[in-house]
Amino acid sequence: MPSIVSVRNLTKTYSSGFQALKSVDLAIEEGEILALLGPNGAGKTTLISTICGIVQPTSGSVTVGGHDVVKNFRASRELIGLVPQEISLEPFEKVFNAVSFSRGLFGKAPDPAYVERVLRQLSLWDKQDSAIMPLSGGMKRRVLIAKALAHQPRVLFLDEPSAGVDVELRKDMWSVVGDLKAAGVTIILTTHYIEEAEAIADRVGVINKGEILLVEDKAALMQRMGQKQLHIELAAPLTALPASLAHYPLELGSNQQSLVYTYDTKGERTGIVTLLNDLRAAGLQLTDLQTRQSSLEDIFVGLLREQA
Repeated sequence: MPSIVSVRNLTKTYSSGFQALKSVDLAIEEGEILALLGPNGAGKTTLISTICGIVQPTSGSVTVGGHDVVKNFRASRELIGLVPQEISLEPFEKVFNAVSFSRGLFGKAPDPAYVERVLRQLSLWDKQDSAIMPLSGGMKRRVLIAKALAHQPRVLFLDEPSAGVDVELRKDMWSVVGDLKAAGVTIILTTHYIEEAEAIADRVGVINKGEILLVEDKAALMQRMGQKQLHIELAAPLTALPASLAHYPLELGSNQQSLVYTYDTKGERTGIVTLLNDLRAAGLQLTDLQTRQSSLEDIFVGLLREQA
């Protein structure tokens, strides 16, 4: 698929000397959901703000739909919807009017039917005549999303959209994200809820200290870097591993009555059968076995630990 967003050798250094982005290269494919993960201060918001034309890059280039975000700001910005972290809304404006106004800012003709459809998608239709100020934090964030969708963008940036939103509203929000993807909208999201990224993203990008550590298909990443663990419960506690088991990648649990065996998911052989035979030969009696697959969060934490 063609890249609708192209970032090449992008750097951003502030007047203080802090380098927020360091030679970032990123290609985002049309119609995909890309989850951009990173700790606080990693450069996620700076990268999004630069792509959206809010922050001026120090060097490098960014294009959206083939339009340079600096040289052709209007053309590129018309293709983008942005839901920022901060809730900044006119408190006394009515919900329907606020969304309609955002549509007009991009030169779009009035379309009450489309605005209604967006508000219904986001469970806001019953709030259409409500002022924004008395709405809950979760509802206000929904209004931000509705405003970002008002001009029918081809690219939607969601910067921590789940912040302050309860579980039920989050589920509805991700359902809307799925509908947008089905309609061909490209979605880039940052989130602290890594299990959500694992559930809905097509690809995952990890950024830390202003550098992109990787961008990879989610399934391929979890296959490549994932591990499985076999948790073994023992009938009696151990003070130390028997010498005959020293060559296995085994860890003794804190309760001294369990063992953890880590093995590669890509290996032709897991070694589990041989391990179980050797455990019995060592005189250990087993009471339970459980396997656990590493999650996207495990991989993410491991990547950050490697770079620390």
